[in-house]
Amino acid sequence: MVKNDKHRTKALIDEQRHEIKLSQRLMNKITEFQDCVHDTAISYHKKLRDKQITKSLLDEIEGIGEAKKKKLLKEFGSIEGIKRAKIEELTKVPGITRKIAENIKSNL
Repeated sequence: MVKNDKHRTKALIDEQRHEIKLSQRLMNKITEFQDCVHDTAISYHKKLRDKQITKSLLDEIEGIGEAKKKKLLKEFGSIEGIKRAKIEELTKVPGITRKIAENIKSNL
């Protein structure tokens, strides 16, 4: 593939570096395909990045899933807020049993 200054494919070449003649319609399809692949790659990498951003110490604690993590963070505002909370305060969050609260305290 031969690219222009804007990193768009302007031609295809063979092994001897001779330009392959293609119709404009085929070049448009190649461009459409490249755009689709590019969009898919960007979406995939954004998804990976978003997963890393939302990762927290709570993910390491047994009994804490995504829903409980969100409830805890909503109630206490941050990991630091959760650390400061007493076991009795933690158990007031829906789904947090005494055992899970003890798990949270011992792991944070």
